[in-house]
Amino acid sequence: AAIAAAVTRPAASAPLFAGMEAGLAVDGLSAVMVVTVAAVTLAVLVFAAGEFAADENRGRFFGLMLLFAGAMLVTVTATTLPLLLMAWEVMGAASWALIGYRWRRPERAEAADVAFLTTRAADLGLYLAAGAAVAGGVGSLRLDALPNAASPWLHVATAGIVVAALGKSAQLPFSFWLSRAMQGPSPVSALLHSATMVAAGAYLLLRLVPLLDATRWAGPAVAWAGAVTALALGLVAVAQTDLKQLLAASTSAQIGFMVLAAGSGGVAGGTTQLVAHAATKSGLFLAAGAWLTALGTRQLPALRGAARRYRQVGAAFTVGALTLAGLPPLSLWAAKDEVLAAARTGGTALYAVGLAAAAVAAVYSVKAVRYVTRPLPETPQAGYDTEQRGTRRVARTASAPLFALTLAAAVLGVLALPGPASWLKRLVGARGEPSPAPWELGLSAGVAFAAAGLAWRCASGPVPVPRTA
Repeated sequence: AAIAAAVTRPAASAPLFAGMEAGLAVDGLSAVMVVTVAAVTLAVLVFAAGEFAADENRGRFFGLMLLFAGAMLVTVTATTLPLLLMAWEVMGAASWALIGYRWRRPERAEAADVAFLTTRAADLGLYLAAGAAVAGGVGSLRLDALPNAASPWLHVATAGIVVAALGKSAQLPFSFWLSRAMQGPSPVSALLHSATMVAAGAYLLLRLVPLLDATRWAGPAVAWAGAVTALALGLVAVAQTDLKQLLAASTSAQIGFMVLAAGSGGVAGGTTQLVAHAATKSGLFLAAGAWLTALGTRQLPALRGAARRYRQVGAAFTVGALTLAGLPPLSLWAAKDEVLAAARTGGTALYAVGLAAAAVAAVYSVKAVRYVTRPLPETPQAGYDTEQRGTRRVARTASAPLFALTLAAAVLGVLALPGPASWLKRLVGARGEPSPAPWELGLSAGVAFAAAGLAWRCASGPVPVPRTA
């Protein structure tokens, strides 16, 4: 159905309020998102089918996951602000229920509350934007008409949308809620961090680049917010010893590249980054979830040798992590260069911060690989079963989605090659965007390899013996 929608580009609308419609349409940008959301959701649900015990409420889980993905699909196809707001709110409510799915442990319910209240506070920006748009003469509240709002309401509407987008995508200063969301089941993390809620804010900014351009100040502010988040949260990821927390911090950092692209006017580059990251990050979270189920831990010292013990999961995780590191010729290397080419138009300083963030990405990604690929310890049970009782096996349903996501993570970089990149720019209406020069490709590759080599060397020291609960 998603592929059919992407090909046929349907549109529909219905009266909602006086002078306003509830509109849905699939254009070039939303066609890419519809296929991405559907593909990642399918892979995550297939994986989740083998992850839950017989005594758990599977109907509630899968129902909430489908509601969550459905809200994201409405968000990316909405053409009017009221309908987008409705889907935006449903997505937030579904995320609250999914993060706190195993609510009998108080810390999980509290984590769901923190995530919901933080994003909910930022979401008020959309209501502010709607009111400002009406006051500024955009009574239809069509997204493509928002840049036509009269000043000063144009600036108020833009500020509201920027705040809502940064909150949803866990960008500074709202990034703290994403680490709390790790209390949810691993399939929830895989979907939330890849193609749905956390990507929604970045998508909205990519969709509304004309609005950012209309104010002059919003584009540079968004670009710097994304660049600083990519660097700062990347450093947070480097410091983590909990695998899921490392992946969570890296999500904020990687989304930062998409926000940087939006602020720099790089719609095609941001879209390439979004799609490649969705496949990569969902695969990494599913691999981490498979190890958590099997070994009962997500602490990196305790996961020493996990990639050797469970080879299929280990291979998928290694490819995904090297992709996240931005190593050529894997997909996020090419995607990041598209983003950095757009960032360079905003100044050398912005480009330098983005390049530094790319180097940090190689460090935290290779650090994780080094831990899980070490030789098996003499006492492999040390540190196991600290989060839950491990099953010592990986579900059969894990292989197919992990293989599909790993393959996508490796090859989606073709979207940044000259021919496909030109096609994507036409598709999303971003003709004239800069492409990376050969020296930029070489520089980013050299920086990534140097940072990866340093991380591998530093992570090769003695591993502390994990504490057993």
